[in-house]
Amino acid sequence: MFGPPTHIVPTSMAFDQAQASPRRDNNVTLQFGRGGDPQQHGGEGNLTTNQGIIVSDNQNSLKAGTRGPTLLEDFVLREKIFHFDHERIPERIVHARGSGAHGYFEATEDISHLSKAHVFKKGTKTPVFARFSTVVGGAGSVDTPRDVRGFSVKFYTDEGNWDFVGNNMPVFFIQDAIKFPDLIHAVKMEADRGYPQAATAHDTFWDWATLMPESTHMQLWAMSDRGLPRSLRMMEGFGIHTFQLVNESGDAHFVKFHWKPKLGVQSTLWDETTKIQGADNDYHRKDLFEAIESGMYPEWQLGIQVFDKKFADAQPYDVLDSTKLIPEEDVPVKFIGRMVLNRNPDNFFAETEQVAFCPSNVVPGIDFSDDPLLQGRLFSYLDTQKSRLGTSNFHQLPINHPKVPVRNFQRDGMMQMSIPKGRASYEPNSLYEADEPTGPRACPFASAFRTSDEVTGPRQRGPKLRARDERFADHYSQARQYWKSLTESEQNHTVGGFVFELSQVSLPHVLKRAVANLRNVDESLARRVAQGLGIELPEKLKALREPVDLPASPAVSIQRNAKQTIEGRVIGILINEGSDKEKIEHLKNMIREHNGVPALIAPRAHGIKLSDGSKVDVDGILAGMPSVVFDAVAVVLSEEGTDKLVKELTAVQWVQDAYAHLKAISYTKESQGLLEKAGVDMNVRGISTDLGAEFIKNAGTRFWERELL
Repeated sequence: MFGPPTHIVPTSMAFDQAQASPRRDNNVTLQFGRGGDPQQHGGEGNLTTNQGIIVSDNQNSLKAGTRGPTLLEDFVLREKIFHFDHERIPERIVHARGSGAHGYFEATEDISHLSKAHVFKKGTKTPVFARFSTVVGGAGSVDTPRDVRGFSVKFYTDEGNWDFVGNNMPVFFIQDAIKFPDLIHAVKMEADRGYPQAATAHDTFWDWATLMPESTHMQLWAMSDRGLPRSLRMMEGFGIHTFQLVNESGDAHFVKFHWKPKLGVQSTLWDETTKIQGADNDYHRKDLFEAIESGMYPEWQLGIQVFDKKFADAQPYDVLDSTKLIPEEDVPVKFIGRMVLNRNPDNFFAETEQVAFCPSNVVPGIDFSDDPLLQGRLFSYLDTQKSRLGTSNFHQLPINHPKVPVRNFQRDGMMQMSIPKGRASYEPNSLYEADEPTGPRACPFASAFRTSDEVTGPRQRGPKLRARDERFADHYSQARQYWKSLTESEQNHTVGGFVFELSQVSLPHVLKRAVANLRNVDESLARRVAQGLGIELPEKLKALREPVDLPASPAVSIQRNAKQTIEGRVIGILINEGSDKEKIEHLKNMIREHNGVPALIAPRAHGIKLSDGSKVDVDGILAGMPSVVFDAVAVVLSEEGTDKLVKELTAVQWVQDAYAHLKAISYTKESQGLLEKAGVDMNVRGISTDLGAEFIKNAGTRFWERELL
């Protein structure tokens, strides 16, 4: 969508076996064998086996005669098929479908009083690789389901790799890592039938979730617009857990990490996202790739919430509880740097698929807390990489390898890619006394990683117990706070999310329990969900700890904090025969001046004749690029073009969807007939005949109030 789409045109090639002279394309020579097999020579060097042996024929296996059996001695065939048979690796158990990109992080503020990490030293630029993902679906699923999104960044710092392994929501479903297998088993495809794919709208998830009151806060986030991001470039990232920052003196402070997108947070509507899925399963992946390819580099600010144990102890919730957040109104986010993604992967498999993130990868100046969910992740991620990548040496893969020297006595293992010299494979050793290489040693100085030994809160040390602190039992206060913080429109969408999801649940007792649980959040929320499902309002589920009413947190609302800009957004311009060329060119230039992306759409791809007699090729056709893939639309038709399109359902639907999805629509007076046919009310906000500054302003937002009309 950031450039002209590739039009796939069927082609045929006549194999002329009798041609005397070979065809030449650049430096590649093409000839045909007697069986019509295309033999290419030249290219970028000679084709070889994995052992470097030059291959003479890559089209025919070795046979006993032209029609005889294939021979076992054909090592070229065997190697090629062997590698193909094994070129796929196990996909991630979660976060299987992902998109990645290279870039850099630049530290913009001095926080040396908080952390000694070099990556935070003002002015430092650090290479990064970021990966965004859905959670539930497999690698071959779709980009746009209602789901949490992974948001992970690998920092290749001068002190080693730091992996930021987060999500696009600041809280999680569970408090303790021991529950993670149950969560994933419940949310994945049901074990007896293998569906639904990439969806929480089914029995087993909601059976589990309604028996886990601690998941309530996350349920609201997932059912809200946060579960339907417009773009990977337009979503926040959160570290979820409470971490620690440690300075040179060893002083520790609690910290929460935030990524804030430059383009602001944007979402889609449920109806919109289902239609996007039908039109383009790779909508998010393509959007990220094409934005970078066109030079519209995605950017985020890195922010931190820093607080001490005195603040932590004073809160009605436990800061070590991953189902809780710290309201930005209580602890404002301080921005300390920015991340820019400016290069797509050279190879999706080698980089995006093989990148391995581990929360345990930290650098001096960043440390963990005793969050029980985080503690379990510190083990799990390292363990799963061995299963997925097949070897303990996965860190040697180029995408995972640090940019600094790696020195230790860890040896051998499958796929060992380094060749250690000498016999120093242990320490202590005294081989240096014999003038032999002695190998590395631990560093006693401040530059080394040292685990913070500060006691960061009460009851941090004590007897070994299988228990949680009593403040973990408050499962509803922050869920209620989140609900109160949403706009009326966002609340409506959240209700719709619950109703749709629970409508797919076939177990009546689970439906009853889900609504009973929501009564602890808000009575109106529970009542509206019950009404949507057509069930009686059940008795309130007993809360283990009575919730408290917290003040609203406007910072969590997407709509309250939306940026009114077309930067990075794609604007669809519908044209047809006779459309005004001058108006089209003016509109395209206006969009580009404001860093938006114009895309011409017409009933066919080529040879659209404009008002001045010139012909234009478009970026997409009506049947292939519905209005759901655009952020705003303009309808620039002639009377002749309108007369034709009012008879085409695809064109009418194109305008109807843009209107229903609350987008800005500008149109020429000659186009009005199409808008009338689509049922557009020309008197509401966001609908205008202006193709200039007013449209540019309108295109930078959605008109949520139209939902309430």
